[in-house]
Amino acid sequence: MKKIRIVSLLSLFIWIYSDLSVAASTHIVVIGHPGLPKLDVPTIQKLFTGRAVEINGRSVTVVNIAPNNTVRKVFLEKYLEQDEDKYLAYWTVRRFIGKGTPPKELVSSTEVVEYIQSHSDTIGYISVDDSKPGLNILSEM
Repeated sequence: MKKIRIVSLLSLFIWIYSDLSVAASTHIVVIGHPGLPKLDVPTIQKLFTGRAVEINGRSVTVVNIAPNNTVRKVFLEKYLEQDEDKYLAYWTVRRFIGKGTPPKELVSSTEVVEYIQSHSDTIGYISVDDSKPGLNILSEM
């Protein structure tokens, strides 16, 4: 019985550690439709929290990757300094008080790239590993 408990704890530790190491090593790029300028972190924070909807007078649409995705988790940690629960709670309150709706959610980085390339004035984020030549990279972290 003791041996099973030790193996279970060791397995749990390895699982947690591997998830953290993947998150720590994932680099995120914020991409946008061609013509959008480079962005600083405070501007990205405002856009993804609905406190800003324009860049240099141009109305922009923001897209997220769906929850339970490592890329989204890393983006929330690095750019918004939030975890998934805090981000969802934030948008629940904003929607309830009539201050907006959360960004559209897409399933994968590939969908984000396709959406941004086919819709003007949009921004989103992907793993740097999923970037390809010709993408307009607005920020990298």
